[in-house]
Amino acid sequence: MRYTEPSGSGDRRSFLQLAGASVAMSMTANPRVRWLRADEEPPPKPRVAAIVTEYRGYSHADVILGRFLQGHTLKPTETYWPRTQVVSMYVDQFPANDMSRGMAASYGVRMTPTIREALTLGTDQLDVDGVLIIGEHGDYPHNAKGQHMYPRRRFFEEVVKTFESTNSTAPVFNDKHLGYAWEDAKWMYDQSRRMKFPLMAGSSLPTTWRKPELELPLGCEIEESLSIGYGGIEAYGFHALETLQCMNERRQGGETGVRAVTCLEGADVWQAASEARWSRKLLDAVTRCVEKKKPGTPEENCRNPELFLIEYVDGLRSSVVMLDGYSSAFGFAGQLRNNPEPVASHFWLQEPSFGHFAYLTHNIESMFLTGHETYPPERTLLTTGILDAVMTSRAEKHRRVETPWLSEIRYQVTGDCGRRAFLE
Repeated sequence: MRYTEPSGSGDRRSFLQLAGASVAMSMTANPRVRWLRADEEPPPKPRVAAIVTEYRGYSHADVILGRFLQGHTLKPTETYWPRTQVVSMYVDQFPANDMSRGMAASYGVRMTPTIREALTLGTDQLDVDGVLIIGEHGDYPHNAKGQHMYPRRRFFEEVVKTFESTNSTAPVFNDKHLGYAWEDAKWMYDQSRRMKFPLMAGSSLPTTWRKPELELPLGCEIEESLSIGYGGIEAYGFHALETLQCMNERRQGGETGVRAVTCLEGADVWQAASEARWSRKLLDAVTRCVEKKKPGTPEENCRNPELFLIEYVDGLRSSVVMLDGYSSAFGFAGQLRNNPEPVASHFWLQEPSFGHFAYLTHNIESMFLTGHETYPPERTLLTTGILDAVMTSRAEKHRRVETPWLSEIRYQVTGDCGRRAFLE
């Protein structure tokens, strides 16, 4: 008799070689194992095409695609072997420390000169079951607003053209924000809805560990919320926005959109707090939770704090405070109606091994396996739009930017939005 796991995870031969017969025998009592008949072959794994800007150590291609190739660990005692098979890779740039060629050779992945060939493997048909787009890192220019012009829309557009010409589609994951420009992000989202293929995007923050564990109940009443972050205003501000939005979207009535965004910097951040434009009480609540901070106060340590003021259509006030110099952590705090004190949590990242990307990888794999989005792409459509408005406000002397296009984004979440692997 032979066995396989229903999810398709695991390389059975390698597992037996590594674990030994005694471990294999212990799995006979494991309800996750489905026994195969002697004449039955294991089901094929979904085939994945990877489209990346560059693949070097500690790049997003390394910490995400590397787990697709090598497997990952969600819990200390559980190794998850790849549940999918990466069959092709398109790489846009090759730095001196490139890893893509070596990894492709090691894992039998076909390097292709075009995105179309990565999806068709040289045929006239779509020949993959999922598309992994990682348009992060690499030598690309910045525009006048300071936005890093990664070619995410170009990658996505080539994928859509291939879908159209082959009259077939597959689930697509787009790492981080959909595009640096709102127009690109909206176009990408619209194509997925028009052609009816599953789409996921975004940050690893919504699926990472939370200390203390905090999941707001669906339908809760949030009076005000805040998240903190650090690092570059665009690259890391996006993570802080996703930290905020994965909590805000659980409020009563669901997501209703954003009417205006303002970016402030420097002393104006603390002045806005004194004017009650954002809650210092919430900042104190979340900074008490985080582990990575310097002695003293944010004011004493932050040379140039940055603040995003976000006005939601339903009246919710939210803010993001970037505390570079004081803290190297992401976190959330919220004031719930009828709660005397705020709730808060540190969204904890395992660095430098980047184990938190295992949860994101697990969610992407699940979409490729099931064809269902494990959390809504509208979340990242909204955070992408907010970030673009933040960069506009900053570039235009910190003016308040009204965002009628974001007031139309409405959605509701159900369940844990991809966190089940951790919560169990």
